[in-house]
Amino acid sequence: MDRNAQEELKAHLMQTDEDFRHLVEQHSELAHQLEDLASRPHLTDQEQVEEVRLKKMKLHAKDLIEARLSRYRAQHVA
Repeated sequence: MDRNAQEELKAHLMQTDEDFRHLVEQHSELAHQLEDLASRPHLTDQEQVEEVRLKKMKLHAKDLIEARLSRYRAQHVA
């Protein structure tokens, strides 16, 4: 699937699938929190632990988004 079709599918699911929209919003919020941590000159030990936790959560959200996209494509191509 080319990049344009992928973006169109994401836009469609954002409009029609509340769970998908929630996952994308969660991924975006986690990315924002990570950017905030990355902008600091030094992280405390607790902030470093939080950074690892946020990265894992963000990756999990991305995996769920990709799984949802793949499942949607499989259902509508078959």
